[in-house]
Amino acid sequence: MTRFTKGHGTENDFVLVPDPDGTIELTPAQVQRLADRRAGIGGDGVIRVMPTRHATEDLVRAQAGEAEWFMDYRNADGSVAEMCGNGTRVFASYLVREGLARGERFDIATRAGVKHVRIVPEGFAVDLGPWRYGDEQGARRDGFDIMVRPRHGKPVPALTLDLGNPHAVVMLPEAIELENLDLTAPPEVQPEQPHGINVEFVRAVGPSHIAMRVHERGVGETRSCGTGAAAAALATRFWSGEEDLKPWRVDVPGGTLTVTPLPGNRVELAGPAELVADGEFAL
Repeated sequence: MTRFTKGHGTENDFVLVPDPDGTIELTPAQVQRLADRRAGIGGDGVIRVMPTRHATEDLVRAQAGEAEWFMDYRNADGSVAEMCGNGTRVFASYLVREGLARGERFDIATRAGVKHVRIVPEGFAVDLGPWRYGDEQGARRDGFDIMVRPRHGKPVPALTLDLGNPHAVVMLPEAIELENLDLTAPPEVQPEQPHGINVEFVRAVGPSHIAMRVHERGVGETRSCGTGAAAAALATRFWSGEEDLKPWRVDVPGGTLTVTPLPGNRVELAGPAELVADGEFAL
């Protein structure tokens, strides 16, 4: 039997599997079973909690001097992912509860580099690290660099950003209501992205305040996406023409997140994280 903990961040939910000895090998089929909402535990992703020194990937193991614990993240379809914004807060909450992280600030190793975490009143704030536009030259010339077609809709322009994982952000035209989008299938993206891409659909609510829905690669629509919220806020800031460091409120179906641009093209994500269940599961 394998131990697990179930947690969520703004209802973006995960199954955490502790692996203190670095001996558990999660296959895609096992991840799919764990994430299955009818035959398994259920979640948008699966996170193996393991010492960074035991990581098999050189890029991750090199982070061991800075971050003791590695967030080995898998999408619900079993595919390996670089990291997950909401998942980092749930991972941080688990480390704190288990006494594996000490103090108000600590670091987490991911495939997208070390993430710096601090405890805040609403839960945890995570420095997601450096980000960049997918095609900054094209974006500044045209305002977008890719086209996205929602299911049963027409193609609309989008802006791509890389936050350790890839995102395409769409500011919806007035004729399309956010709540009416059909996200039961992946939006069509042109040019096609060989490794997939997360797609965020955004509606402006007020100054530095947006609402968002997201279709995540390898998962489908989720109640929240942390890096997606950051990408959506950064894209909207870009389109506003005021690229300052004011915090942004991002409303997602599962709650509210705060995105704060940082100097040096970094960005911080803050929000709640809850651990809701513990148990054992037969892999």
